[in-house]
Amino acid sequence: MKVEDRRVLWVALNLVLSDNLRAAKKAVEYFPALTDIFRASPQDLVALGLKEEEAQELSSPGLIGKASRVLARTEKKGYSVLTLEDEAYPENLREIYDPPFVLYCAGRTEVLKEPGVCVVGARNPTPYGRATAEKLAKDLAALGLVVVSGMARGIDSIAHWGALQEGKTVAVLGSGLENIYPRENKSLFRKISEGGAVVSEFPPDSPPLGFHFPLRNRIISGLSLAVVVVEASRKSGSLITARLGLEQNREVMAVPGNVTSDLSLGANWLIKSGAKLVETWEDVVEELPCPLRERFLSRKKEEKRSLPEMSPAEKRLFDGLKPDELTHIDELIERSDVSVSEILALLLNLELKGLIYQAPGKYFQRSL
Repeated sequence: MKVEDRRVLWVALNLVLSDNLRAAKKAVEYFPALTDIFRASPQDLVALGLKEEEAQELSSPGLIGKASRVLARTEKKGYSVLTLEDEAYPENLREIYDPPFVLYCAGRTEVLKEPGVCVVGARNPTPYGRATAEKLAKDLAALGLVVVSGMARGIDSIAHWGALQEGKTVAVLGSGLENIYPRENKSLFRKISEGGAVVSEFPPDSPPLGFHFPLRNRIISGLSLAVVVVEASRKSGSLITARLGLEQNREVMAVPGNVTSDLSLGANWLIKSGAKLVETWEDVVEELPCPLRERFLSRKKEEKRSLPEMSPAEKRLFDGLKPDELTHIDELIERSDVSVSEILALLLNLELKGLIYQAPGKYFQRSL
């Protein structure tokens, strides 16, 4: 059978069983050839753990044609489709217990084989968590590591944006490539795809169903050498990623947080349970495999990039903001001896220069 024909078979299997990994794995292991799965009786497939409707669909004569159309349409959009048999399939992911049979990829597939570190965390982070995740991702990307995350709201998105400032990042979706979630991350999706990759094991038009996200977490950790958690509650999905990382023999680390914050409970619990405490990029790199560790540690960080030029008024305002804490505009106005309109103009200039970040409610913090 031609390689292209086999890719259609893998896509057909994925269309039916992307939500039932255990049954899909059993079917592939049980039948001697991939083609035998589609020739089997529905009764035999149900006996392997497939649902009745899944068994019927796999036996449907129109399934292969549907898979061919999905493959053609996906590739026409410029996306890649990697199967377990493809040479371009990432080795780190191939070695986990339940690797996805198919990966739909927007962007550069070769990035998936580069050494990566996963940075995940809370969807509603504190200013401290936001600043820490951005800096850590930025520093890791500057070294040449790929930052892997889930493109969710909060720490995930912040880690992607931080990495994009200095290098490459990979996002793993809990929906299909044609159904970006959350919707406000469509621009992030496009930006990541330019130099990195956005991947999903779910068919292109799959919606962001709730149970998809725990499933995709094994891919986030599977693509990475280490998992770093930045802010997480005790019931956070980030802890699922950390647990999966442990099962996959990945290094698990966490950034310590304020002991009075609920968002610190998960990360602090990980540290108490034996996870490496992370303060800087060096803490992460020290736990990587030996050749990589030596390579990155020997490449000592370049001197801090000089800040964009600021006027004396901009510099005073910038110095009054903190990198790990929000400051309300009323406080800035109260401290200043210039008019409100001048303050607003200065803040806009600093934001355009990428020096500050504005949070909802007219709160500001330094981004550097």
